[in-house]
Amino acid sequence: MYVSSTSITDAHFYFIFPKNKIHHLYWFWTFPSLTVWCCKRVKKMGVKQAIKSLDAFPRAEEHLLQKTQSGALVSVIGLVIMATLFYHELAYYLTTYTVHQMSVDLQRGEILPIHVNITFPSLPCDVLSVDAIDMSGKHEVDLDTNIWKLRLNSHGHITGTEYLSDLVEREHEAHNHDHDKDHHKDSHEEQHTHGFDDAAETMIKKVKQALANGEGCRVYGVLDVQRVAGNFHISVHGLNIFVAQMIFDGAKHVNVSHIIHDLSFGPKYPGIHNPLDGTARILHETSGTFKYYIKVVPTEYRYISKDVLPTNQFSVTEYFSPITDFDRTWPAVYFLYDLSPITVTIKEERRSFLHFITRLCAILGGTFALTGMLDRWMYRLLEALTKPNPGSGFL
Repeated sequence: MYVSSTSITDAHFYFIFPKNKIHHLYWFWTFPSLTVWCCKRVKKMGVKQAIKSLDAFPRAEEHLLQKTQSGALVSVIGLVIMATLFYHELAYYLTTYTVHQMSVDLQRGEILPIHVNITFPSLPCDVLSVDAIDMSGKHEVDLDTNIWKLRLNSHGHITGTEYLSDLVEREHEAHNHDHDKDHHKDSHEEQHTHGFDDAAETMIKKVKQALANGEGCRVYGVLDVQRVAGNFHISVHGLNIFVAQMIFDGAKHVNVSHIIHDLSFGPKYPGIHNPLDGTARILHETSGTFKYYIKVVPTEYRYISKDVLPTNQFSVTEYFSPITDFDRTWPAVYFLYDLSPITVTIKEERRSFLHFITRLCAILGGTFALTGMLDRWMYRLLEALTKPNPGSGFL
């Protein structure tokens, strides 16, 4: 069939070519004609006039514009909204965000710092000791390096610092001193049997008085331990069993109620959450052993300034074992920690400026368009309400 090119229409075009070829062939067919039409229009109107015809924002004459109070109100509200959104968007752009990455932990042979700040409201400082043991076999009793004890009255206020001459340390000194004097075994047989001397008896009376007065103790400081699995615990285990029996009259009367103000494994970085901070465990008319099973995750925090802060974060599981009449152990608070083989790297990143501009244009443009629509609706509504009815003057 012969079709004249001068009389072809869109209907003829769609009839001749298959549907799957229509899109490409249509533009191939019409593009030369469109180009010719544009050239003729530019030649007829002139270059400047043709460019003006492309203006998507034409301006009306000043005397044709009508300004209203409702339009002014909408404009002010729109400006306030846009200024508020701009401020929040700018603040959002200036803040940093973090990216988390995980890798195998390659650290070996380093020291693991444990920051401790715990209050025992029902135990005086003289009977408390901090002991630590790890998988390498290292066992330390009554740690006093970088560990301090603050005496608290019954209201929880600090009354003094105890870290040198408490009863636990006197017990250890007496124990070591007795082992060095084997030739005085007979003369000190009673002291070995009961484990305390005249000075210890005086201290026992002091501790009993402190218990009667409701004294407590805050233990704080830093434990530097090997980077292997282990535990540390705070208890009355440093006392001679006979001394402890005389003071408390049995393990059931050792109240290990405690408040954990801070427990961390290294310096803190922005946004860190230590799950045990603020934990309070208060016992009433019972006692037992608290065990906190802690999984330590090595962490590196990389600031936007490229500074690196090595630290650790952790998760915890808690277990409480109430004491019974058949238990031979004394109540304590245990922190059993293990290290994860995976290290987490947290990096601060800054948001893209192009992303900021894109969001800003979308927010401000959307607000401007919305206020324009609202202005037109209000104008038409007010016009409909105030416009007189043409038939109102006729009966």
